[in-house]
This record gives sequence, structure tokens and C-alpha cells, in this order.
Amino acid sequence: MIYLKINMGKLAGYKTSILSFASVDQSCSLLGQTTLPVLSADGDVNIGAVFSIHSQPLFKVHSFTSIPEKTACISFNLREFQFAQTLIFALEEINNRSDLLPGLSLGYQVYDACGSVPKAIQSALALMNSPGIHDSLSEPSSCSRHPAVLGIVGQSSSTPTIGILSVAGPFSMPVISHFATCDCLSNRKKYPSFFRTIPSDLYQSQALAKLVKHFGWTWVGVVNSNSDYGNNGMATFIEAAHQEGVCVEYQEAIFRTDSREKLLKMVRVMRRATARVVVLFVGLGDLIPLLNVLAQEGDPGLQWVGSESWITARMLAEKQSYSFLRGAVGFAFGNVKLDGLEWFLDSFWETVFQCSFNRSREENRGTLCTGAESLAGLKNQYNDVSDLRISSKVYTAVYAIAHSLHDLLTDLKNDSGRSNRSVTTYTPQQVLDYLREVRFTMKTGEEILFNGHGDTVARYELINWQQEADGTLNFHSVGLYDTSMSPEKTLMINQKKMVWAGGQAEVPVSVCSQSCPPGTRKAVQKGKHVCCYDCIPCAEGEISNITDSNVCYLCDLEYWSNENRDHCVLKPVEFLSFEEIMGIVLVCFSLFGTGVTTLVAVVFFIHRDTPIVRANNSELSFLLLFSLTLCFLCSLTFIGRPSEWSCMLRHTAFGIAFVLCISCVLGKTLVVLMAFRATLPGSNVMKWFGPPLQRLCVLALTFIQVLICVIWLTISPPFPYKNMLHYKEIVILECNVGSAIGFWAVLGYIGLLAVLCFVLAFLARKLPDNFNEAKFITFSMLIFCAVWITFIPAYVSSPGKFTVAVEIFAILASSFGLLFCIFAPKCFIILLRPERNTKKHVMGKTSNDIHVHD
Repeated sequence: MIYLKINMGKLAGYKTSILSFASVDQSCSLLGQTTLPVLSADGDVNIGAVFSIHSQPLFKVHSFTSIPEKTACISFNLREFQFAQTLIFALEEINNRSDLLPGLSLGYQVYDACGSVPKAIQSALALMNSPGIHDSLSEPSSCSRHPAVLGIVGQSSSTPTIGILSVAGPFSMPVISHFATCDCLSNRKKYPSFFRTIPSDLYQSQALAKLVKHFGWTWVGVVNSNSDYGNNGMATFIEAAHQEGVCVEYQEAIFRTDSREKLLKMVRVMRRATARVVVLFVGLGDLIPLLNVLAQEGDPGLQWVGSESWITARMLAEKQSYSFLRGAVGFAFGNVKLDGLEWFLDSFWETVFQCSFNRSREENRGTLCTGAESLAGLKNQYNDVSDLRISSKVYTAVYAIAHSLHDLLTDLKNDSGRSNRSVTTYTPQQVLDYLREVRFTMKTGEEILFNGHGDTVARYELINWQQEADGTLNFHSVGLYDTSMSPEKTLMINQKKMVWAGGQAEVPVSVCSQSCPPGTRKAVQKGKHVCCYDCIPCAEGEISNITDSNVCYLCDLEYWSNENRDHCVLKPVEFLSFEEIMGIVLVCFSLFGTGVTTLVAVVFFIHRDTPIVRANNSELSFLLLFSLTLCFLCSLTFIGRPSEWSCMLRHTAFGIAFVLCISCVLGKTLVVLMAFRATLPGSNVMKWFGPPLQRLCVLALTFIQVLICVIWLTISPPFPYKNMLHYKEIVILECNVGSAIGFWAVLGYIGLLAVLCFVLAFLARKLPDNFNEAKFITFSMLIFCAVWITFIPAYVSSPGKFTVAVEIFAILASSFGLLFCIFAPKCFIILLRPERNTKKHVMGKTSNDIHVHD
């Protein structure tokens, strides 16, 4: 039962049929004037519809002293009239089918909303209160009857649809819209009886955001209708655009009743703005006043992005003054062909205007239809079936109700076991329940079903306005947006077929700041949008390999940024190699020292029987020359790419070779001291410190160093190490000593022997002898100690390969010091002063007969 009690004074302008409830006789009576449908036909079951067959109402000022007159409607809308005829065509097609609702005819009641929200609500009230097909308006009837319609198709925009739902929703009357796209209507708590055969603006707004981002338009202006459709759609677009990294420079809202001054101000904002792309989320009726002002002010040279409400409006494309819209892009619903609709529309036109579109039938009708009958010179949109994007949605809405009713009848028949059911058993609530579960396939091949929000699957065509050779604007499909596809295939665009604003072939540029190339990052300008930024080069060791990167990324430890800062490349590995100049020079000095030492050994071997060679134990001299050769050669192990074996070899070979060398020098020093001590009366020192003991001393001292090295290599041996901390841009490949204690123990032991040798030689430097070797040993040890003392700070502070170079230099310098200080004087006498190479000259003027054992 529907019971409405409305104060007619407050509902000024509403002339709907009102039924008053009398509590005594339980009957209803009509108050006020009834509102009749503009098109109607009775059937076993009726379907209601609300279209804006006229574009606007002619409002009058009411005095509220008498019943208002009916509101007149003006400006006949052929597009909406085509929607109404499409509904009638679908109903007749269903009535002629034997597989859908057999034995049941569908009727219709079509009301005109006149593009007005109050008129839309009035139409809904009329449909809710209209009597059944067997009821009479003149006689009281039961108030418990059901409405004569089981569903309402309409309206063509969101705000009037919301008004209809405010009346129909509380009574579970299904409302199926073909063109109300506001996402707010998906709210199931507020609108549980709403369905639509057109996608929600949620998907269109997301599609527009992806479209704008696809073409790199990160700086746009937006204009929306000041209505539920425009405000909600634009809010969703802006949110989606922000997620895509698109910024909005300005936002304007318009309505069809806005003054010219306000529209001119809006146009000036568009012209002054730096954004060259404007998104128009505007209803067709709201857009026309703005386009008129733009046409008068001249082409603004902007790229237009439109919503589905106007992007396929033929009346805009056919108007010459709107030629600045060429190149516009936007999403529209897929176009379909409805077989038989063109003939149906023509037949209606012929009947109304008593004319014929076919010359063969002209004789019966009298005149030939021109398509401009009583249209005041406007081109006919009524019988244009080339673009049925929206009309097909009306067609689908009718079939959705029919299939739901068919499923309902089938279930009722199966439950009752009877073939016929009374019409009075059908209620809007039953149809609503079956609409939620309906699923069918249209003859176009499209599968129709509603999700939990009453929406269908979102599929859009990308439309591009292109100017033909004759100057007319046509709609070209250049892409597709399908939410049922995978994310990477949701938006498909054929950019080669597109034309842009002004007929340009290149994509317009609309950015606040130019894109930051790889190797830079975006830095937002203070107080501005995130799309307005400066491009800051990445720091050393950081890269960005994409355009418009927000951050620079650090390279891994072993990598470094290239010159352009867009790729990480392996850091150059630095070590002292044989190929570089420093390495070649050090190798030359090492080989030179080895060669000189070998020559000295040859000279000594040739003159091994001479006094100067035999003096101070020639065996220690040859062993010293051998150890010096090892010292020169061990420096070569420090050059080249460090490996596990070379790291262990270089330090142990160096330590053992030098200890052997210093042990021999120490042995020579002790021989000198013992020899002169043997000259004292009763001394038999040389008897105890003869050659065997000298060899044992050298062997024992060297064995200690070998033991230290073995322990070092066993516990924590040296190993190759990539030093990435000293320099950021290079990797230093060096030998880590492993155990610092082991390393400094080896050096410390060498230093201990060197200091001991220096002290003993210093004490023996003034002993009587024409050729006192202790003097040269003292000087050589002084050089040795000076080199290694300065080595320590230089070694610690030198970076990278220079650390190795310092160590090699210390080895070579100390080796050359020992070689020249100890053996140069002897070679000088042997080769250049052979007359001094006699025992008498070596002994000098000493009164004692000093006998030195070989």
C-alpha cells in the first residue's frame, strides 16, 4: 500500500495524483489534478519511464493564492524522444517474442521530466500513485493496491534520478537508469533499488585520469557541472589524478543558469592558465552556455578532454561555431546496432507527420518526409541510428526488467504447478529481488549482469573528434577502456589515428615543469603543487634511471654511478699492477737490486781466496748476499692482483728474508767483536764462536721468525680484501693482514734484531783495523732503522695502492742500504784497488797477529 499525504501549498507546482486515505471506509480518493503520461499503452504488466522529452520547463512565479497551473515544457529534445521510442521498440520486440514472457504483454507509461528535478519527482509520484489497469480514477478504490508499474526506466542524469529514488526507493520500486552515472548512486544503503545499464562515473573518472597520465598531461584545468553528476565525478577524477601524479591548476563549476559574467570570468581563467589541457566533466545542458561564450571569445587553443555526457553529442559536432572542439578526446559507451530500430523510428515519424521516408509509399502518405518537420530548421537527431550508445542502454534496461519478470514467472509457475498466474500477484519487490540476480545475453553478444552496487561491467570507447575533408566533425574510435581486462590491457590506445587540438598531429604538452631526465630527481618548489618542481642532479654514488624520479637511489657497495648518474657501474678495482708506471719502476728497481747482488756474489766468488773476502767469515757474506737477493725478489710479490696465496707469501717471505739478512749482519757484527776480544791474553772466545756456532746463531734467529709466521698463518692468515670505505668511487683490492698482532710481531722481531745489530756495531766501530767492517754495518743499520721507522707512519697514512708502494720502497731502500754499505767498499778494493787486498793491509798496524778463521 502506498499512502502519501502532501501539503499542496508547500508542493507548489506539483500536480500529481494524490490519493487521500479515509480511516472509516478504508478507501482512497483523488486530491488535486492528475498527471498523465505523454506516451502510454496498457499491457498485462506495465513499465514506467521518465525522460526529458523537453529540455526545460517554463517556470512561473506562483502567488500561492490559488492552485498553480500546470508547468509548461519547452525546447523539444529529439535525443530524449529517441530514448522513449527505443523503450517502446524494445517492449514491442519483447511482446512479439515467444521465448521471453510468452502469453504476457508489456505496456508502458512514459512521463516527461522537462529537464527539471521537480518535474522528475512529480513523474515518479505519478507512477507510484497511478491506478491499476482495472482501476478508475473517478471511483474510490482500496488503498492496499499495488502500483500499476513494476519498474521505472530513467532518468538521463544523476540529480533527477536521485529525486526519483527518494520517492520510489522506500517502496522497493526498481529504478533502472540508462544514463545516470554518478558514483554516489552506487551507495546501496541509500539507494537499494537502483540499477543502471551504464557504468558508474567511478570507472570513467579513473579512465580519464589514466588517459591524462598516458599522454603526459600532468598539469590540467578542470571544469565540472555544479550537480551531483559533475561534483561527484570530478571529485573522483581529482583523487584518481593525484594517484597518477597529475595536478589540477584550477577547478571551475558551472550550471546552465549561470550568468554570462560568471562564464566570461571562467573563460579568462582558462586563457591565463598555463595548463593547455582542460577536462570537462560537464553535462550537455550545462556545457552549451560555456561553449557559446567560448565561441564568441575566439578559439582558446586548448586540448579538451570530455566526459561521456557530451563527447558523442552530435548537436555539438554539427555546429560550425564549435569547431574549436576538434581534437577533443573522451570516453563514450560502445556503439551498437539495433536491428529494426531505424524502421520503427521512421514509421512513428511517418504516422505523426503524415509523410513518408520512402518514395514508393509517398502516394499513400501524401508528402515526402524531410526529417525537419516542425524542428525550426534544426537537423534531426531522432532518426539518426548511427550513434546508439545511450539508446542501446535504454534497450538493455527494458530487457533487464523483462528477463527478471520472466525468471519470476518461471519460478512462480514451478512453485505453484499452475500455468497461469494473476497479474495482481506481481509486486515491485519481487521484480527487485530478481533484478539483483538476473543474468542474460543481449542479441549484440553483450552479457548483462549487475554487481552488488547495481552496476554493470565498465567498457568505454575512446572517442576523438576529427575534422573531415568537408569541414564536418566526426567521432572516431581510437581506443578502448575495459575494466574486465588485466591491468596492463585495461587502456588500449591507437595513437597513430589521433588528431589533436587545432588539427595538430603531435601530442600537446601540458606540464607545470618539464620532465626530469634520468640522472636527476624532482624537488618540489616551495608553496606550489607537486607537479611544479626543479630537477636536481643525483649525488655521486646515486642514480635515477627513470624519467621524473622522485628520489635518487644509492648504488650497491661494489657499484658507483656513471657520469650521467643513470646507471650503476662496477667500481674500478685499484691495486698496484705490473702494467702501471709505478709498478714498472718498482719492478725495475727490484730486478736491478737482484742483478747487482748477483754481480757482487760473482765478484766475491771469483775472489773468494783473497783476504778481504775471507775476512769476517766469507760464508756469512755469501749467505747475506743470498738473503739480500730474496729481499729484492720478495718485493715482487707485493705487485699484482692480490690473491689468497700471494697475500700469505708476500708477508711471510718478506719477514723471513729480512730476518735471515739481519741475522747474517748480526753474525758478522758478533764475529768482529769476538775477533778483537780474542786478542786479549788468555782469551779463547773464537774457539767457541767459530763458523758452526755462527751458522747455528743465524739458523736459530731465523727459525724464531719462521715460527712466528707459521703461528700467524695458522691462526689468522692474510687474505685479499676489497676496501670500499677509504674511497667511495673505487674499490681498493689489498691484502688484509688478518691478525694485526701477527703482522706487527713479524715487523717487531725484525726491528729488534736491527736495533741489536746497530748497538753492537756501534760499539765495535772504533776497534783497531784498517778495514773494520763494524763501521759499515753501523751505517747500514742506521739507514735500515731510519727507513723502517719512517715506514710506519707512511704505511698507516698512505691510501690504496700507495700503501703497498711504501712497503716495497722500504724493502728496496733498506736492501740497497745493506748492499751498498756493507759490500760496496769491499768491491771497490777488489776491483779498483787490488793492491790493498792483502792481509797486511787488512790487518793494518796492529802489533798483535790477528788470525781470523774462515
